[in-house]
Amino acid sequence: MKEVLKKYCNQSKIDINDIQLNQFSDYYELLVEWNKVMNLTGITEIDDVAIKHYIDSIACLKFYQFSNSRIADVGTGAGFPGIPLAIMCPDCSFTLIDSLNKRITFLEEVCKSLNLSNVSLIHGRVEDVAHDSKYREQFDIVVSRAVAPLNILLEYTIPFLKVNGKLLSYKAKASEEELSISENAFKVLNVSLINKHDYKLPNDDDRVLMEIELVDKLEDKYPRNPGKIKKKPL
Repeated sequence: MKEVLKKYCNQSKIDINDIQLNQFSDYYELLVEWNKVMNLTGITEIDDVAIKHYIDSIACLKFYQFSNSRIADVGTGAGFPGIPLAIMCPDCSFTLIDSLNKRITFLEEVCKSLNLSNVSLIHGRVEDVAHDSKYREQFDIVVSRAVAPLNILLEYTIPFLKVNGKLLSYKAKASEEELSISENAFKVLNVSLINKHDYKLPNDDDRVLMEIELVDKLEDKYPRNPGKIKKKPL
C-alpha cells in the first residue's frame, strides 16, 4: 500500500511523509481484516482503496488548507474522509459521527492502532447529535462524502457549523439539477455556495468538491426529525 499510495499522491500533487504512509498502510490492513466480518466497504483492492477512498478523501487538500480547525465528519461510515484527513492534518481536531455502533467500534481500533489522538468518535443519529449543545454550532468545517442528496445533506450538516463555517461536500458530480433542487434549502438554512472545485482522481473518475458557507445563524428547529426530512425535504 505504501508505494502505491505514494505514487498516487505524487500524481495528485499531494505531499505525504513516511509516518503518514505507514498510518495509511495500517489503516488498510485493519479495513480488509474487519471487512471479513462486517460490511465496511465493497472496495478492498489496494489500488482501489488508495484511489477511491484515500486520494478521494484527501484531494480537498489541493484546494483547501486546514489549520488548527475543528472538523466534523458527518456520516463517516468506515472513516472516510475523516480518518485520512486526520492523518494528513495532525494539528486539527476531528469528530467522526455515525449511527452504527459497529462502525464506531472499528474506528476506535483504527484510532488506537494509528495513534490518532486528534480524533473523537460519536455514535448517534445525526439529527439527534446536531441538537446537542456540545456539537451544535461548534465546528469550523464539516466534511461529508456520499451521504445524501444535497438538499437533504445540507439539513443534516449545517447545524454543526459556526457562522462563517464551511461545509465541504464530496460529490461524484454536482449537476445543475441537484443545485436547482437545493435552492430552497440554501435559502432556509442561510448558506451560500462559494466555490465548486472539479477534479479527477488518478483513475480519471470525475469528482466535485463543493464549498458551502453558513452566512447567518440557523433556526433552532433544524434539523427536523428524520421522517420530516425524508418526507418533505427542504
